This record gives sequence, structure tokens and C-alpha cells, in this order.
Amino acid sequence: MKTFFFYDLETSGLSPSEDRIMQFAGWRTDKDLNPMGNSINLLVKLNDDILPSPDAVMVTKITPQMTLQDGLSEVGLARFLSDEIFTPNTIIVGFNNVRFDDRFIQHLFWRNFFDPYEWQWKDGRSKWDILDLVRMTRALRPDGIKWPMDDNGKATNRLELITKLNDISHKKAHDALSDVAATIAVARLIKQHQPRLFDFLLKLRDKNEVKKLVNLDNPCEFVYTSGKYDEKFQKTTVAFPLTTGKNGNIVVYDLRHDPTDFLGKSLQELKDIFFTKYEARQQDDYIPLPVKELQFNRCPAIAPVSVLAKNWGIIGLGKEEVAKNKQLLLQNPDFAERIREVFEATPPYESAKTPETALYDSFLNDRDRQTCAAIRNAPEKTLSDFTPEFIDERLPELLIHFKARNFPNSLNANEAKKWQAYRIANITRQAPKYVARIQELLRNATLNQKFLLDELSLWLESISE
Repeated sequence: MKTFFFYDLETSGLSPSEDRIMQFAGWRTDKDLNPMGNSINLLVKLNDDILPSPDAVMVTKITPQMTLQDGLSEVGLARFLSDEIFTPNTIIVGFNNVRFDDRFIQHLFWRNFFDPYEWQWKDGRSKWDILDLVRMTRALRPDGIKWPMDDNGKATNRLELITKLNDISHKKAHDALSDVAATIAVARLIKQHQPRLFDFLLKLRDKNEVKKLVNLDNPCEFVYTSGKYDEKFQKTTVAFPLTTGKNGNIVVYDLRHDPTDFLGKSLQELKDIFFTKYEARQQDDYIPLPVKELQFNRCPAIAPVSVLAKNWGIIGLGKEEVAKNKQLLLQNPDFAERIREVFEATPPYESAKTPETALYDSFLNDRDRQTCAAIRNAPEKTLSDFTPEFIDERLPELLIHFKARNFPNSLNANEAKKWQAYRIANITRQAPKYVARIQELLRNATLNQKFLLDELSLWLESISE
């Protein structure tokens, strides 16, 4: 029987590969969003090679010292999630989890020799994201729900504002368990008022369902809601499947934009636009390519254009302009080919600096996967004498770091020396910016904030020895 598991994280920063989970909270519900059993709320020990972002701590109010006092170890959290939480037939869901929280879980599992991906698909498991459900509901089926605006009069989908406006209890925003309860309540609100849209988007966690609507064999325009699109139009547009992307994905064109100015551009000119650096993109005269990659396995918020019925104006589009722009694309198939080459030419990721940040470099081979299983199941005494021969060059150093963080007594003298050198180098690299930010925040800090910042200064002092 399928169940939902709603979860949220508070982390030491924004980078899934370099920052760490400091709080994990979750609650299982049935398919009708009724809570099952007790909620879960755990702190996670911060290891002594990590300096948390002072800004993150100011928001979460979780200090490293608090995690050491009451927290679970990283490997302990990984085991708990694998054995007790991400069980077969679980739909794993959160608020912006696909792009944020899920990636932290992937790196948690990677660092601790668990498979970083199986928890999202194997044995009937799947993932979903309430944020895109909220966005599409607001854009297409807003009735019955009150929708917030920010202080500047712009539409916003911040969880704490949606709950406040709809009289949903949300006592402590940016506390993981409070955010989980709020996310469940918002999901229930949408299911109550827009059940058909809720059920339709829920099915799209299956990539084969997505491919029925978005494919190159029978390309049709479709409604697409994404954080990449303009907030003026509720982040929703009508898109058209254009060409293949990486890893079996598909590149789509935003039919809000007349393609005429792009059709005659050379491959190099298109590359120059697509790969423009961030600073130049902020200039008023920069016009981006209206294309993006739709990833089938990220449960995109899409729908057939029939959902617009006769009310195309709700997303600021006209049926005629969409048809005209689509026809221009069909008349110029060479443009799609050039766009395909643009995406194929995407610069590779910067080489990872550490094995922890190298998760996405490649997949493990079967032999190393078996060795990883032996490592994560081995007691500390066995790890002391365990010297596996890995094929993947990322794993020997990762094993030393795994032992140091979770089972320091299992390190031999040479491993301990390598770990200490790595740890001090990591701290030294981060410390100047860390200290400068603490000093900057102290200038206008309240009494409670000064306490948090003092704790961060003490943390740096304690782990620099």
C-alpha cells in the first residue's frame, strides 16, 4: 500500500556536496494525507571538518554544539533512513525537495557508502514535490485557496505565507518539523479544493507518464510550470518539445517567445547566448534563449493545453501567438538541430575537489557496489583491518573520511595523518570568509543572535586544534 513520507531538512548551508544536514524531520501519511504514527525530529551531529554558514545558523538557530549534544551521527541517520523511513512503496515528498533536500540525501548516502539513488525508485518508491504542485495550482486552478503577495506586491509561494493566509498552523517557520506539518496541510488544502489537478500531477512522478505528454515522436505543445519561468505569469507557460537533451531528457522551447530572432543565428552565436556569464545576463540588453531541459525523472509540473480551455489569459498568452511560434519552429528544423548541439556542448562540471563532491562524476561498478555494502555493514573493529581494493578512484579517500567521521578509532596512524591534513586544509580554506561574515553579522545582531554567532566562533576555535 502506497504511503507518503513528507520530510524537510535544515542544513549548514546551500551546497549539497559541501554542506551537511543538521536537522531531519518527517511524518508519514496515508494516501489521503492522514498522519500515520509519530512524527520524527532528529538533530544530526556536525563533523569537525565543517564550518556552517553563519547565515544558515541565523535562520535555523541550530548551532554545531546543539547537534553534538543531542544529534545522531551521519552514518546513524543514513541507516535509519534506509531501514525505517524510505521503505518500499513510499512516496517521498517535501517542499522544493527535488532540487534541494533530495540532493542532500543523495550526498549523505554517498559519503556513508549507501546507494545514493535507489531510495528514490527501487521497490515501488518514488519522489514528488509540493512546490510545483503549489505553483501550478496557483497559475491554473487558484479557486478556494488564498494566495499571498510579498511586500512589493509580487506573487510569492513561500510556505510560511501560504499557511498564514489560509489559517494553517505554522508555529515555527524554518524548523524542519514545523515545515513538514505545514507542507502536509498545504497539500491537503490543494487536494480538497483541486483534487483532479492533485491526482494528475501525482501521476507524473512516473517518468513514463511524463513521456506520454512530452515526446519527440508526437510533439505537441503543453502547459509547463517551472521555477525557471517568469514570475509575472505565475512561472507558467506553453512549451513545445524541440530536441533531445542529455541523459535521455528533452529540450523544450517556451512558446511565449517569438523564435524569429534566433532562427537565423549560427551555432556559435547560439552558444554565446546560452553560455553567457552570470554578470552579463543581468544586463538590460541580454535576451536569453527561451529553451530549457525538461528532466523526466524530476516529476515536472506539466499538463495538456486543454486545461486552459478558453481562458488562456490566465498565463498571459494567446492561442494564436502560440500557434504562430510553434509553426515557425516546425518550418525551421535546422534550428532544433543547432539547439541540440548547444546542449551537447554544455561545459563539463568543474572537477570535484574532494571525493565527497565527486558523487555525480560517474556511477559505481558492480564490484565496488558490493564492497560498499560490506563497508556500511561492517562493525568498527572489522573496519580497522579492512583494506578493500577499489576500482573507482574516489573510494579509497572517501573510506578514510567515512571512518574518521564515524569510527575514528578504526583509523591507523597513516590514515589519521591523512585525515588531519585534509580536515585542517578544509577549515583553513573556509575560515577567512567564515570569520568575516560573523563579524559583519555582529554589527547589527540582537542579544540572541550574538549568542549564536559567539557559538560559531567557539566552534571554529574548537575544531582548529
